[in-house]
Amino acid sequence: MGYEPTSEQIAQAEEKRLKRLEKKLWKEKQHKQSDQTVPLFLSRPWIPLKPPDHLHTQTVSVMTWNLLAQCLVRSELFPTSGKARKASERIPMLHAEILSHDADILCMQEVDGLHKLLPVLDLAGYAYSYASGTDKPHGCLIAYKNTIFQSVHEAMIEYDTLEVHSNPELSTQARIGSSHRTKNIAKIVALQSIGPESAVQSYIVATTHLFWHPAFSRVGHRQAGLLVREVIAFQELWKLRGWPCIIAGAPLYSKRRADFNFPPDDPAYSLLAREPLSLEQQERLQVSRVVHVSIDPTVPTSIAKEANKGGSEQEADPDRVVRNSRNSKPSDGLLSDTELSILVGHCLRSAYDEGQRSSLVEGNDVATYGARALLPAKKVGASHEVPDYIFILDAPGSETRVTGYLQPHRTDDVVRGLPQIGICGSDHFSLCTQLVTLPATL
Repeated sequence: MGYEPTSEQIAQAEEKRLKRLEKKLWKEKQHKQSDQTVPLFLSRPWIPLKPPDHLHTQTVSVMTWNLLAQCLVRSELFPTSGKARKASERIPMLHAEILSHDADILCMQEVDGLHKLLPVLDLAGYAYSYASGTDKPHGCLIAYKNTIFQSVHEAMIEYDTLEVHSNPELSTQARIGSSHRTKNIAKIVALQSIGPESAVQSYIVATTHLFWHPAFSRVGHRQAGLLVREVIAFQELWKLRGWPCIIAGAPLYSKRRADFNFPPDDPAYSLLAREPLSLEQQERLQVSRVVHVSIDPTVPTSIAKEANKGGSEQEADPDRVVRNSRNSKPSDGLLSDTELSILVGHCLRSAYDEGQRSSLVEGNDVATYGARALLPAKKVGASHEVPDYIFILDAPGSETRVTGYLQPHRTDDVVRGLPQIGICGSDHFSLCTQLVTLPATL
């Protein structure tokens, strides 16, 4: 006969179990209280702007953020980040900052760890749509409050396969006209309002992670142009000409480069804003007229060095050299500067540029990118503090206006580099803006 504990032993064991459970719950409570005393991230003020007169339409808030995929975090890339490189530290920071915005629409890039992020979005009342490139461990995600919007149409863009030339006599690769295979993608979602008809505007929302490398800048410019083209094609395919388009990405802060990804003096920014390219921008595009070994396997691999202004050689900055590439040929099909401009085809409006210009008019003190980069004051992007990826493409007969925005981080706050405990869980800034779409006559 097997051992059977007495009723007294069972009672003692249950008492011990309850004490262990009580101790565990107490520790969890203490941990939560300690967490609440130390902010997970640095909060920033919301800048409200004067709303349009006769505003009867509900505003919509849009957040965009590149989360910095954990699979890309390495100590040599983020030497000053310390514990902020660890997933156990970063993930709570990322989730807390995402939820703090309480935005109606979330656009996120470099998203991985879906098994931890998606339950957080579910609990917060968001529906979502995710996509990633072939064999890429992170992707793009668009989330939206399921009490305000529903997704009625979706699409994914694979930049590596889209053609920019229609001439059937060209080879397939020449019709694609790319100089680097990157696996970058974009996600497009048509969000239909499910509230009262006059309360919320329906929108087409697109988010992307463009390829970035100074030595291959033309690659990102081609992708930016294709994104605009495909958003318009998506709009026309589903007969949504009355729906405004929001195209969102994220700005980058990097202490090592002391620069922002896709700044307003970048050729791609001018192309999206339909502004003429400066001579310096044309020179930067010319340097990137190369074809990478990922496109042409016959290109020999190389160990490149970078020449300084004095002409002597020094160890190459990996962000400033062209490796494993050859000069382009006409048969490669790379777009000219004029063709790149034609590919964009539409003038996009920058939400943060317009928001901070309005803030300046209202008498607020705004630190501007233009002041640091010596850009002309009228240039699109010159008036805002960080280059943003929240662009607006109005629908015929309507105009989408900015009624508020989240103040970007100040330089002093990120001087140690990002990510940083208590500051930001990513090397990118989260941005959030409030928009309202009105008839163009108002």
